[in-house]
Amino acid sequence: MSEAAAQPASGWRTALAAFATPSAWTMFFFGFASGLPFLLVGVTLAYWLREGGIELREITMIASAGLAYSFKFLWAPLVDRWRLPLLGRLGQRRGWLLLAMGAIGIGLLAMAEITPERLSLFVGMTVAVAFLGATLDIVVDAYRVEIAPIEAQGALVATYSLGYRIALIASGALALVLADHVAWPMVYRAMALLMLVPIAACLRAPEPQVLRTRAQGWMAAMREGVVEPFADFFRRFGGRGALAILLFILGMKISDQALVGGIIGPFYLDQGFSKTQIAAVTKVYGIWVGIAGTFLGGLAVARWGVSWPLLVAIALGAASNLLYLILIGAGGDIALLTLVISGENLAQGFLGTVAVAYMSALVNTRYTATQYALFSSLIMLPGKVLGFFSGRIVELGAGYAGYFVLTAALAIPALLLFFWLRPRVPQANPPGH
Repeated sequence: MSEAAAQPASGWRTALAAFATPSAWTMFFFGFASGLPFLLVGVTLAYWLREGGIELREITMIASAGLAYSFKFLWAPLVDRWRLPLLGRLGQRRGWLLLAMGAIGIGLLAMAEITPERLSLFVGMTVAVAFLGATLDIVVDAYRVEIAPIEAQGALVATYSLGYRIALIASGALALVLADHVAWPMVYRAMALLMLVPIAACLRAPEPQVLRTRAQGWMAAMREGVVEPFADFFRRFGGRGALAILLFILGMKISDQALVGGIIGPFYLDQGFSKTQIAAVTKVYGIWVGIAGTFLGGLAVARWGVSWPLLVAIALGAASNLLYLILIGAGGDIALLTLVISGENLAQGFLGTVAVAYMSALVNTRYTATQYALFSSLIMLPGKVLGFFSGRIVELGAGYAGYFVLTAALAIPALLLFFWLRPRVPQANPPGH
């Protein structure tokens, strides 16, 4: 065999071996933990509220508790720097992981006990669970970066994504099917018990071997933990370039995130679909189509780098929202629902992978947790805000059709910014480096 042929074969073996490492399987369970609360404070919660007689505008506001995920960069420096008392004996990362996972389980049990009948208290607990879920995301991202070298990160992201999407099946499809047979509080109790699995994995997981420097004094700690991560970003890309990047990140996934809140569940119900049909198509079949999209995105980045696949991903992600126009008046046609979910989930899975690759390339590894938390917060923020007001937009005259068209059109500024940024801002970590 020639040397040229042997090297690619060896590269494939090395890549595949990364999936069998203990760290990869650890990230599978941590991905499951991160994904479990996401729908339970968003889309799945909207079904519970709708059946409880809550008005659409209130549903979309309550189910937008996931806005907490868009502001996690505000407390990321605290999570990154503060070692917890008692739990900190497990390590900086494992202590926070255990705290967040345990608190999420307790919060879900509390939601089951309070129920929407005591709406104000229930909303408060929903926001608390969303806050804890966002905190868990911060720690898991930091753990992933620190537990393995850069060449193994692809496998860790893949196994994390698999665990995350299986959690979406559990908190989406499984929860909806259960809700057809038992009361919603029982569903949320069952979801809380599922958190015991990643908690067990956390207790067995190793702590990343990272040398952490302690700042001398409060002011020095504040500067290193809070000021420097953001100052570093603006130093590296310049004022105009950094602001353009942030605006670009804000617009990349607005179409995707605008459908994650409380609007889509009531939309399905209003078009005549049962919860079991919705679960089977959107939360089981659709999840696996989304996984296929994530792997296609990974292949595209490996083959062509981040730049052009990102442009295609944003365009496809926005256009896929227009597929929902087909479902208006569908009268429960399961074939049409399957068609729409196939296109939408494939496009969004592709976009998700390429967007993560782009944001990861922007990070300075000295400030990974805080800078990545900033980027991953911003990418969710505009769509979440739009989702918060989605019920009002629909009810004030736009209708579902107008809302879907709006969510697609709002991706146009990001497409324009792409062409401005491409010649001015070099890719920080080109493929193969």
